[in-house]
Amino acid sequence: MLERKDLRNRYGVFADREGAGDALAEFLVKEGVAVDSILAIPNGGVAVGFRAALKLEATLAVAVVRKITYPWTTEAGFGAVSWLGDVVVDERVVRALGEEEFRRCLERAERSVRERARIFANYLPGDLNGKRVAIVDDGLATGYTMLAAVRAAGRLGAREVVAAAPTASLDAVQLLLEHVDLLVALNVREDYPYAVADAYARWWDLTESEALKYLRLLREKESA
Repeated sequence: MLERKDLRNRYGVFADREGAGDALAEFLVKEGVAVDSILAIPNGGVAVGFRAALKLEATLAVAVVRKITYPWTTEAGFGAVSWLGDVVVDERVVRALGEEEFRRCLERAERSVRERARIFANYLPGDLNGKRVAIVDDGLATGYTMLAAVRAAGRLGAREVVAAAPTASLDAVQLLLEHVDLLVALNVREDYPYAVADAYARWWDLTESEALKYLRLLREKESA
């Protein structure tokens, strides 16, 4: 794992997602971490991945994943599902909910991921065979969305998978370490409850339209 020790447990360390993407890319260059392709997790991860892809001169695609949320909220999650159908969950929560309630939560997430895969269809990755891939998000709270994306990248043939984010909870770090070739998190925080937004001076929920604008802009730059 690579982190910036000077940012451990700090708040408001990035101006916004684009600034975080620049910082992440600069850190990867400094540490000698080269990647062939970046997969960004929409929506927020696309802004980070856009800046990182520009600086690293890497291709950019999206890894569409959705949290599996508790029945009583659309925010807190206990697992995730990828556009390829990879499902990762906290088994303790599944047992507590019961099979029937869990299935309802999973089906809700699967419907959402299918719809988002349709929206981002032009930017989904193809064959990753033999590539070193960095999966990028704007932050790792539980780590489950990143883990689902990691599983999907492996199924597409990635030679190595780097999980990279500007900020991460210690819980997410511990969940992911054994599943990736390298984990990069600039700002690791041990606080609970952990909020990704606390790492940013300016934070808002990025829309799908905004994420698509980043993807289109990079594709235009690549074809220019």
